[in-house]
Amino acid sequence: MLLTIDCGNTNTVFTLWDGETNVCTLRTSTAHQRTADSYWVWFSTLIKHHGITPDVSGVIISSTVPRVVFNLRVFTDRYFNLRPLVVGKPECLLPVDVRVDAGTAVGPDRLVNTVAGFNLCGGDLIIVDFGTATTFDVADSDGAYIGGVIAPGVNLSLEALHMAAAALPHVDITHPDKVIGTNTIACMQSGIFWGYVGLIKEISSRIMEEHGRKMKVIGTGGLAPLFQLHAPVFDHFEDSLTMQGLKIIYEYNKAQGNV
Repeated sequence: MLLTIDCGNTNTVFTLWDGETNVCTLRTSTAHQRTADSYWVWFSTLIKHHGITPDVSGVIISSTVPRVVFNLRVFTDRYFNLRPLVVGKPECLLPVDVRVDAGTAVGPDRLVNTVAGFNLCGGDLIIVDFGTATTFDVADSDGAYIGGVIAPGVNLSLEALHMAAAALPHVDITHPDKVIGTNTIACMQSGIFWGYVGLIKEISSRIMEEHGRKMKVIGTGGLAPLFQLHAPVFDHFEDSLTMQGLKIIYEYNKAQGNV
């Protein structure tokens, strides 16, 4: 079995693979204070609840929060006797090139999504990931990562409205029945939903214009299904894109004799 771990700013996701089969996916909040032992208590309890006996022979980690990587390394070493691959470290090879400005550190999750997107749909891609930030990652015709766009995340924007404007309440993102809101909550929901639809369409259009050819747009991340359901803006939606990318990168390193 392969354990893939994606640590984002808000949530950390563990997926257990048995060959090509996604056996189980578990989520927990990201917290740098969490120790290796507390990871194990959480993980082993939920795995037992699912009736799974884990026989983990490989681990790969992607993290946008560097402070949590140490305890995740200890977790895999202590409880699986394994040294994990960590995306972004020199020892972790990528099956695609990275063509950005010299000295630029690209978020590991963005590289992982590019690998998965290229494997799924081929080159000339725009991958839109709804996380703490809304990111647009661009893959060239050969799958190389060539840059992207970072915008505030949907929930981050809602929280900023609530925090900065005393009269505005905290609201949940949803598809509004009408564009014109007739109360404060409806106005905010319309602004966020249709504002992000416009953001996705406009940025994708400008990327294609700059790139000089038609590109496929892939959506992933927590809120992507909401937008795809009510205002289709993606050519393809894949909820587990990052975890699939981690599996592909691990298998590539294994084929290269790197693990």
